[in-house]
Amino acid sequence: MELRQLRYLVAVVEEGGFTRAAARLHLAQPGVSAQIRQLERELGQRLLDRSGGTVTPTEVGEALLPYARAALAAVEGVRQVADEFGGLLRGRVTIGVAAGVAVSAVPVHPFDLAAVLADFHRRHPRIEVTLTEAASERMLSALQSGELDIALVGLAEDEPPAGVSLHVLIDEPLVAAVAADDPLAEASGPVIGVAALNGLPLICLPRGTGTRGVLERACARAGFRPRVVFEAADPRLLAQLAARGLGVAAVPRLAEGVAEGLGLRVLHFEDPQPRARIALAWRTNGPTAPAAGALLNRLRTALAKAP
Repeated sequence: MELRQLRYLVAVVEEGGFTRAAARLHLAQPGVSAQIRQLERELGQRLLDRSGGTVTPTEVGEALLPYARAALAAVEGVRQVADEFGGLLRGRVTIGVAAGVAVSAVPVHPFDLAAVLADFHRRHPRIEVTLTEAASERMLSALQSGELDIALVGLAEDEPPAGVSLHVLIDEPLVAAVAADDPLAEASGPVIGVAALNGLPLICLPRGTGTRGVLERACARAGFRPRVVFEAADPRLLAQLAARGLGVAAVPRLAEGVAEGLGLRVLHFEDPQPRARIALAWRTNGPTAPAAGALLNRLRTALAKAP
């Protein structure tokens, strides 16, 4: 078994086919295919399902992938440690930013992700930082599997997933924003129970985001399923939709000023209040690559200095 075979296998799975994997590796497609067939013969197992339009891992291939990635990361770590001691820290770091986080709450927090990344790049120009966006649930799973090194996520649960550590940046209650003439605003005081949302058209963040998960859990505890009629990643858009009388917007309290600026009435929930939380997340045992470890340390230092 050779490391290049594992590298080819991972590339084919991530690209969904031999042609795209070969292009990514700057190799000829027949060579990539031949090396993976040789690996399959050596292991005595079929690792890839080639029957569909997209190449996918078999059950054995799926089970093998974490070990292949770990082996490649270990070799890269050896190279990077040697470079680090030579003053040439380099490599690649992948950061996940949950959908909606960048446009919702983080800009009002004293922790400035973009500024930290820019400073890190100036200090370590040889390190390639890749930023990707997806739902919080997907980000946390990618952290656990090793696909991501670091993530900025919304939290739906009170406790982090197994093997993941957190530094909470924002912990704010959810509020309900409604048009001033909405029946909910006219029939209630400034504080409502979650049960008051039962049957009402709701406007909220997309499924898979931490805030959406918090809302769904709160509604489930109150004995009903939320009736979501509109969803968007930007709380400002949610407030704008509510201002048009299209429903009740469930947004973090950080968006309260935006809501009031649109003439909306902001209603707070009774205790226990559902809360929107955003956190920096990483694998508890730490990134395997020195480059990722260096960036994580820089991020945690910036968080410690933030007021």
